[in-house]
Amino acid sequence: MKPTLLILAAGLGSRYGGIKQMDKVGPSGESIIDYSIYDAIRAGFGKVVFVINKSIEADFKEVFEPKLKGKIETAYVLQELSNLPAGFSVPEDRVKPWGTAHAILVAKDIIKEPFAVINADDYYGVSSYETVVDFFMQEEGNIPEYSMVGFQLDNTVTDFGTVSRGICKTDNSNYLTDVLECTNIQRVEGTIGYFDKDNKWIELEGSTIVSMNVWAFRPVVFAQIEEGFKKFLSENIQNPKAEYYIPTIITDLILTSKAKIKVLESKDKWFGVTYQQDRPFVVTSIAALVENKIYPEKLW
Repeated sequence: MKPTLLILAAGLGSRYGGIKQMDKVGPSGESIIDYSIYDAIRAGFGKVVFVINKSIEADFKEVFEPKLKGKIETAYVLQELSNLPAGFSVPEDRVKPWGTAHAILVAKDIIKEPFAVINADDYYGVSSYETVVDFFMQEEGNIPEYSMVGFQLDNTVTDFGTVSRGICKTDNSNYLTDVLECTNIQRVEGTIGYFDKDNKWIELEGSTIVSMNVWAFRPVVFAQIEEGFKKFLSENIQNPKAEYYIPTIITDLILTSKAKIKVLESKDKWFGVTYQQDRPFVVTSIAALVENKIYPEKLW
């Protein structure tokens, strides 16, 4: 059974100043998503599922349906605030989405096979997808085994503002032991780090392995996420800014021994479009990949 690629594309790009999921950065008008899907197809994925929001649904389908028809099976799910477990309702002051773990959960009814999760606005490179496919071919142990593709921190930080990254710790067998979600990582005077809740500067090594939201899961994870989401809502539903992040559920699964997460390292360099100022670098990077024959000048 071929795995599915789940693309988290519901964000509106407030820091970017537009719908960055569909921004044309390739020589023939391709977006970063196009390159992700192209890489996934040649790595062996059989379906792509987009998590989007209602406001971009029509435009999104108009762009991607024609180019992907006949190349890979596609499906769409909406990440809506009202998509909550039974017994919970949306507070009146809630505007912010429920987070990345909730974005995965909304796809539970249409994904029945192993699947990988990526961000719509990040470029990961073909080896990331090949690594995930190889992982899915391995046999599981007594408990569910998932994986994460990690990247070096210094290759993932923009020069134009703060970013969110999952800082990873592993054991001697390269299984994840902890992941700390840091939301204000930045470059300051030649160093990389973040300010903690006490406004103290915490410096991080550039070689630190971080999560860029490339996860490989098996379908049983949906039940685990839903269970964790119910707990999250019970404790945080009245906090209008609280979000249920993927690292939150991952940490819980590790601490309760309900899953093991293998950390796989990508051979490729990550780049993405968090801010509008990132765009020229992305365009130049893709042009270089095309020039080096990693991609054709026109993907589709």
